[in-house]
Amino acid sequence: QVQLVESGGGLVQAGGSLRLSCAASGLTFSAYGVGWFRQAPGKEREFVASSAWIATNTYYADSVKGRFTITRDNAKNTVYLEMNSLKVEDTAVYYCAADRSNQRLLNQQSNYWGQGTQVTVSS
Repeated sequence: QVQLVESGGGLVQAGGSLRLSCAASGLTFSAYGVGWFRQAPGKEREFVASSAWIATNTYYADSVKGRFTITRDNAKNTVYLEMNSLKVEDTAVYYCAADRSNQRLLNQQSNYWGQGTQVTVSS
């Protein structure tokens, strides 16, 4: 049974930083692309960042480029999202997802999703 468990969310002031973690189990983590997505109240879920199974292949939404960094530790079956210079508009529930296909991942068609972790950025 595949499980993805996010952690690290919380309340932070604008300009601050948070590090999200997503621990995976029940899959060969190194063979999967992993990604972070977010959903703000009243908005659709959107792509934030992804890391293909080749960890050097990373992708970012324009809105977070230069501020967020996705990394993965295959030995720990964990993917991280380092978020710096946070803005109020980054407030959302952040989800991680995994898929063997990077295209399916980017299209939010993954079968495997975490339960989400709340990030709230105050002004």
